[in-house]
Amino acid sequence: MIDAAGLRVIRAIADEGSFTAAASSLGYSQPAISQMVRRLEERLGTPLVERLGRNVRLTEAGEVLARHAGAVLGAISAAESEVAAIAGLRSGRVRLMAFPSSSSTLVPKALSLVKKRFPQVQVTFAEGEPPESLAALRAGECDVAVAFTYEGLELTTDQLDDFEVRELLLDDVRIALPLDHPLAAHESVDLADLAQAPWIAGCTRCRGHLLALADGAGFAPDVAFETEDYVAVLGLVAEGLGVALVPDLILRSAPNARVKVLPIDPPSHRRVFAVTTPDLTRVPAVAAMIDALVEAAHDQSCVGAPA
Repeated sequence: MIDAAGLRVIRAIADEGSFTAAASSLGYSQPAISQMVRRLEERLGTPLVERLGRNVRLTEAGEVLARHAGAVLGAISAAESEVAAIAGLRSGRVRLMAFPSSSSTLVPKALSLVKKRFPQVQVTFAEGEPPESLAALRAGECDVAVAFTYEGLELTTDQLDDFEVRELLLDDVRIALPLDHPLAAHESVDLADLAQAPWIAGCTRCRGHLLALADGAGFAPDVAFETEDYVAVLGLVAEGLGVALVPDLILRSAPNARVKVLPIDPPSHRRVFAVTTPDLTRVPAVAAMIDALVEAAHDQSCVGAPA
């Protein structure tokens, strides 16, 4: 019922003592001031100004509005200033959630770019695998999620419905073998040749990817060990305890000299992307974070495959 423009008019009348002087101080015409007062009185259902010839004075209700106007208008001004700072990236926040194997590759570079370019923007980061990270985004617990999906194990329409998706990179998946494995000297490996090998599986989606690829190659893998820590995966492989599928992002950040990494035949990839909501794409800090992730992903893509 009470708008900021009406409050400014009542405050100006209280300060200036007339419609004409109030109009001059606010840059309005005198008829416009009269119309705004009349509209506010109609909304509130009570007179706000008592007209005495050319002079006016506030009624009791008008004095109440004038008394509160300073605090209300001050709060509005402060809010406008804060919003302007956020829009201009002089303030604001962005909350990022990403899967663990991007935490030592894409994420640090992207966070660094945002902090260097917009040091007053508050950036926070937490780890989360998809689809948990997407659930957090839908619940408003983060602003941007870095997620992935494997070929044949795409995220469902329901999981991505209403989201904006920005492609970051295609991450090659390779086979990790002990150095003394009979296939270590090959240029690539057919997974069917590893049907009898013990396997090391990672996260739930990574295990699903392994099972799908093995099924396509005509066997069910013997999963001897399970861990979501890829450093541990490569350590187990190095000790000859099994073989594992490992994405390039991990191999670039945590190489193990005692492990032989080879392409698989046929090739397999996982798709890495940034996800946010349509409304958040218009928030400058969120847009800056997504742009930084794209730049970081481009840098990773240019590195080349690990040896």
